[in-house]
Amino acid sequence: MAASLSMALANLCFLLLLLSSSKAELSTNYYSKSCPSVFTTVKSIVQSAISKERQMGASLLRLHFHDCFVNGCDGSILLKDTLSFTGEQNAFPNRKSARGYNVVDDIKSAVEKECPGVVSCADILAIAARDSVVKLGGPSWNVKVGRKDARTASQAASNRDIPAPTFSLNNLSSSFRAQGLSTKDMVALSGSHSIGQAQCSKFRDHIYNDSNIDSSFANSRQLSCPRATGPGDKNLAPLDLQTPTVFNNNYYKNLINQRGLLHSDQELFNGGSTDSQVRSYSTNPSIFNADFAAAMIKMGNIRPLTGSNGEIRKNCKRVN
Repeated sequence: MAASLSMALANLCFLLLLLSSSKAELSTNYYSKSCPSVFTTVKSIVQSAISKERQMGASLLRLHFHDCFVNGCDGSILLKDTLSFTGEQNAFPNRKSARGYNVVDDIKSAVEKECPGVVSCADILAIAARDSVVKLGGPSWNVKVGRKDARTASQAASNRDIPAPTFSLNNLSSSFRAQGLSTKDMVALSGSHSIGQAQCSKFRDHIYNDSNIDSSFANSRQLSCPRATGPGDKNLAPLDLQTPTVFNNNYYKNLINQRGLLHSDQELFNGGSTDSQVRSYSTNPSIFNADFAAAMIKMGNIRPLTGSNGEIRKNCKRVN
């Protein structure tokens, strides 16, 4: 009798464990009943913001990337510093370069009016990233949602875990591997640099000191990025010179022609193990689009807070 009771209790515990773990899974229909309008609301505001400023699409995509690489996709990058709290916005990879926070705030305000206390800021970042890519001509994918928002942030982890523009191929591979992403994922996700801009301080060493760069391209970039540090540090250059606000596979064509703006970009095509994948993407946009979409789904699943972990922030800038 006792043995039977113990077995029944064990089976019940196992069933409860399965149920709790299933609830913790992200899904595409998480808000189907609690906030069915969330996707159309996010899409509308993202499209409006990009129509006003095309570069905003790259900024929103970058926010999601920088969020996920620091302790998972938990909305921590959105938390502002206070007298008693140090967030990630002033970490080196984000300081005076990460932007789009105002668009996220606009989305959050609109969603809160429709579904108060339901949709997380982390999910808003994930949806806005997808909608940004689509608006700029890139592929779509089914965004999985159900994340909760972090109550903490880590400037130290942001400085440590977000790949730097000076990284070698080995450094890049290790950085992505630490997040559970393969080298294939890394090359596909690097296609994000089909859109957006970089500051002179991020590519100065590459255009002046590296040998694996087309000389005419280097000379043209040097015109707006002086060798000496100073006022020119913040001067911007497009990551893709041809179509800087259109999401396509030109990024990979540029790498083959040694016209990657960042040192870390050109490392993907520099006689190493990723050369063949770059060549494939440069001639097969459909393959690139499919791999990029798959890698974005995978990146969006990096250590999300679910279930009873985290919270649904009322304001993305601060914890409740």
